[in-house]
Amino acid sequence: MLTNKVLVIEDEEDIQNLLLLNLESSGYKVFVTDNGFDGLKVAREELPEVILLDLMLPHMDGLEMCRRLKSDPKLKQIKVLMLTAKGEEVDRIVGFELGADDYVVKPFSIRELLLRIKALIRRDKPVENGEGKIWKHEGMEFDFAAMQFRLDGKNMNLTATELKLLAEFIQNQGKVLSRESLLNNVWGYKFEGYNRTVDTHIRRLRIKLGRYAHLIHTSRGLGYTFELQD
Repeated sequence: MLTNKVLVIEDEEDIQNLLLLNLESSGYKVFVTDNGFDGLKVAREELPEVILLDLMLPHMDGLEMCRRLKSDPKLKQIKVLMLTAKGEEVDRIVGFELGADDYVVKPFSIRELLLRIKALIRRDKPVENGEGKIWKHEGMEFDFAAMQFRLDGKNMNLTATELKLLAEFIQNQGKVLSRESLLNNVWGYKFEGYNRTVDTHIRRLRIKLGRYAHLIHTSRGLGYTFELQD
């Protein structure tokens, strides 16, 4: 069985050591750098499954690092988990816009962080669809086996999280899905205070759906519904 690789890009030595110890104890192969330039080099050489990325880095901040990762065809599928401070909500939102997959707030719980990493790695597994391998509606086509979404015959550049989110909606057409259930089924964890994560990803997904954005309805106070007929 192959060992999953995790790259830690963090400039605080105490946090580096804490993460290294706990990640290695959990069976991961860990690489550590203290800046984005070295982080990009290690990412290209090792192709880790997950990168833990501090936003406050010297020389090149975490947002620029995330932008470069997600714009590189070789690296864009690597899951990015941002490490942020409490007052960096705007940066977290920008990070999501750049393609980051998740975040934790410092000081963080190691148990929570390990669950997040496990959920990110698990997110790459194929989604089962009892109605068939390919779902179609007008100009939309979702290939569950390949986890690809096509719009008017063109492959859309959805992140792994956006693909899982869209798959969850397709498999639950007409049902109101709460933010809590989406966090559990798409992100793979249950933690309070992360509803903004769901809202931000849905906003990005709507943009990518183009003329079909209206199919994702907001049920105020309840959650979201994917409805093919108005």
